[in-house]
Amino acid sequence: MLEMRDELAVTAPLAGAPKWTSEAAWSLYRLPFNDLLFEAQSIHRRQFDPNRVQLSKLLNIKTGGCPEDCGYCSQSSHHSTGLAASKLMDVEKVVAEARKARDGGATRYCMGAAWRNPKPRDMDAIVEMVGAVKALGLETCMTLGMLDRDQSDRLGAAGLDYYNHNIDTSERYYPQVTSTRTFADRLDTLENVRQSGMKVCCGGILGMGEEETDRVEMLVTLANLAEPPESVPINMLIPIAGTPLAEAAPIAPIEFVRIVALARIMMPKSYVRLSAGRSAMTDEMQALCFFAGANSIFVGDTLLTAGNPEDEADRKLFKRLGLQPI
Repeated sequence: MLEMRDELAVTAPLAGAPKWTSEAAWSLYRLPFNDLLFEAQSIHRRQFDPNRVQLSKLLNIKTGGCPEDCGYCSQSSHHSTGLAASKLMDVEKVVAEARKARDGGATRYCMGAAWRNPKPRDMDAIVEMVGAVKALGLETCMTLGMLDRDQSDRLGAAGLDYYNHNIDTSERYYPQVTSTRTFADRLDTLENVRQSGMKVCCGGILGMGEEETDRVEMLVTLANLAEPPESVPINMLIPIAGTPLAEAAPIAPIEFVRIVALARIMMPKSYVRLSAGRSAMTDEMQALCFFAGANSIFVGDTLLTAGNPEDEADRKLFKRLGLQPI
């Protein structure tokens, strides 16, 4: 592997360098597949137990009716997906679901609402949810759309551990996915979250018609934040009837694994999460992703409004691979 190490020494950022360049990231991405995975696994082992995977559970606390027009989303009011809008779930119901998730082995609990941004009338209930779920001993995460600084300060003061706000894709390709908010809007929310003392959960979606370079550029943006996200979800598009991306061509499995590996190399201390799309992945593809450095998954048979592998399927896969929950 000496030849590969020499190549990496040339293409990767020098120690102390503040930023990843597009050229350095692309050079890594285009390494021979075995070399890329070897490097990613080597880095992964220096930061994490390679046979432990974090189990997270995601609950949709408010479904549908979102005014954003994200082309992949079944919950947008712009798309005819047949999904009815709901009110914000009662705190007691959220806590009951969180307790079941904890008892099922989850250590991280994520709550998502289909909003452009939270309304003032909802903030008290949201804050109450954070405190009640944390009291169960779970790590907490929320995704509620854009946040201004006052909103992020309230969530931070309530003890929210993570806030999820994905950038989805590269800045170049972003206007092809969403027109109701800008790429800069996404980054502003991430900065508010960071300034309020919370950890950042931010990743993207692969298979929306973007080019390979867009996927690499997405990771360059994330790795070059003042502090890289502590959690990086990598989603594979689930095409949903009635959305503009319903007919999008699926991403090739090897290309998906390459991005997981690159995320691990560029953000070595972050949790890299296999998120949406696992139901369409073979066991072998998931195994490659774990080898490439993915160490977190969502469990449960539903992921917001889309399907997800059932718990029994995950237990069987973990047993076959010798993996244990964190």
